[in-house]
Amino acid sequence: MLDSDLADLYEVETKVLNQAVNRNIDRFPVDFMFELTEEEWSNLKSQFVTSSWGGRRKLPKVFSEHGVLMLSSVLNSNRAIQINIQIVRIFTRLRHVVNGHLELKLEIEKIKTELHNQGKNMEIVFAYLDELSKKIDYPERESARKRIGYKPDFDQ
Repeated sequence: MLDSDLADLYEVETKVLNQAVNRNIDRFPVDFMFELTEEEWSNLKSQFVTSSWGGRRKLPKVFSEHGVLMLSSVLNSNRAIQINIQIVRIFTRLRHVVNGHLELKLEIEKIKTELHNQGKNMEIVFAYLDELSKKIDYPERESARKRIGYKPDFDQ
C-alpha cells in the first residue's frame, strides 16, 4: 500500500507517517517497505490519471503486509494505537488456536502409535497360534462320513 493511503487509514498526515518511518528505519527492512522509482511512480500516476503538476515532492513509500503492521506500532495516532491493540489480540487468539490444534494433533499421534503397536501384537499372537496349530496332530478324518440332516431325494 502507498504511504498516502496508509496515512488516511491511520488518520495521520503522509508527512507524519514518513517521518515516523524515517525515525524508525531499522524496523522497516526491504521486505516491509521500499520507495518507488521515478519510472514506477510515473506509471502509477498514469494509471490513476493524476495531473503532472503539484502533489508530491518525494517518491512515495510502499508497504507490504508486514510493513503495514509495523507502522501501527511506530505511529502515535489513536487509530494506529487501536489497530496495534487489535493486532496483538488477533495474534494471541491465533496462538491459542494453534496450540489447541497442536495438543489435538499430539493426541491423535499417540492413538496412532498405540494402534500400530496393537497391530504388531496381534500379528505376533496370530503367528503363535499358527505355529501351535501346526504342532497339534489332528486325527485323520474319515473321508466317507454319514451325512446328517435333510437329504433331498434326487434318485426319483
